[in-house]
Amino acid sequence: MTEKKNIAIMGAGLVGSLLSLYLARRGHRVDLYERRPDLRTTVVDRGRSINLALSDRGWRALKGIGIEEEVRKVAIPMRRRVMHDERGNLTFQPYGKEGQAIYSVSRGGLNVALMNLSEPNPDITFHFSRQALDVNLRTNEVQLRNLETGALETVQPDLLFGADGAFSVVRGAMQKTERFNYEQRYLEYGYKELTIPAAAGGGWVIEKNALHIWPRGNYMMIALPNLDGSFTCTLFFPYEGEHSFAAIQKEEDLLRFFQEVFPDALPLMPDLAEEYFGNPVGSLVTVKCFPWSFEGRSLLIGDASHAVVPFYGQGMNAGFEDITVLDQMLEAFEGDDWEGLFKAFERRRKPDADAIADLAVLNFIEMRDKVADPRFLLRKKIEGKISAQYPDHWIPLYSMVTFTDLPYSYALETGRKQDEIMQMVMKHIKTVEDYDKPEVQRLLEKQLIRKEKLKPYRG
Repeated sequence: MTEKKNIAIMGAGLVGSLLSLYLARRGHRVDLYERRPDLRTTVVDRGRSINLALSDRGWRALKGIGIEEEVRKVAIPMRRRVMHDERGNLTFQPYGKEGQAIYSVSRGGLNVALMNLSEPNPDITFHFSRQALDVNLRTNEVQLRNLETGALETVQPDLLFGADGAFSVVRGAMQKTERFNYEQRYLEYGYKELTIPAAAGGGWVIEKNALHIWPRGNYMMIALPNLDGSFTCTLFFPYEGEHSFAAIQKEEDLLRFFQEVFPDALPLMPDLAEEYFGNPVGSLVTVKCFPWSFEGRSLLIGDASHAVVPFYGQGMNAGFEDITVLDQMLEAFEGDDWEGLFKAFERRRKPDADAIADLAVLNFIEMRDKVADPRFLLRKKIEGKISAQYPDHWIPLYSMVTFTDLPYSYALETGRKQDEIMQMVMKHIKTVEDYDKPEVQRLLEKQLIRKEKLKPYRG
């Protein structure tokens, strides 16, 4: 692209802030408008998920702008799941091969780091406490309210990016245009943030380099480590029912419930009641829509175009991958055909966005219902042996999503084929040693080599 543009990004969260760095690097003038006050001077979003799982797709985007190593200094590797049963017994499941891990990072800390990298750039300007009220897509005019003064402001950039999250104002304007498809689905579950504080002398009271899960069939709690020795816990809980947010109204109800279902966690959570009744319940929504652009002047990106539930830890990673893909396409485009670029981008990313949305819901069921099941853990071990024996034909689904840049849509389709094969294999398996049975080896040979049911990705 040779012509430099004045670009407005609605939303200065993680995706908007990273996008500004990529666009400014290509010589564009970027203004970011954010409803919240400056994160660096004000504590906001109390009760919102403050930990994120950063994996390969996210790291690739950070590396592309030269900040990967800086972020690694404040990220904690989580090499395995640790499952806690009702009696406090632990089981373990590695996330990938030796040396592979997902990383716990602070949402706010990462956002601040991206802002601090952006702000010295003379081509990037942040405008905080600006609430977008209305968007005229045909003129690219955005009406904003300055939340500090109450004054109304209007901006009219050359290009408008909607990076303003699952409840995007820019997408709201697109929803009023002809032939715009939109789907929004809520889980019948909400979430609440809780805390396991650091040990009295500092340090972590449970395993540091792990994602902890308390799976309970119809609900679950997870915990991710923080640099200060604490863990951020998230209770995923039905809104209604016998065990639900609606059913717990008093402190004694809460303590009785935790003593019964999370007995090993309760002694580690001295502020449980205060946090439980003080923190809001967050909702879990999936958003799918299309198209993501309007006449080459505006484009949705990140959660604004494809919000997902958090159970694959891919929301931020998918948004960052949007930026990586868009930047690659910018490199290849010539002239000033932004409409062609935006249409090509949305066509390329839409199948993958839909796929990770579906995968995230499926992984919720796995985390909630299956990870404590010995049969499930045995199946994972068998999958690991298949992957080791047939590395060119079998990458486990979780690894495809988390540790590669294979398209999400390819991972979803391949995962379905793998599930079919595993159902056949597991009929012959009662122990890990059964993997060496001749009938198991013949079955795998037939499915993976002779039938070529799982072919390596060729692009």
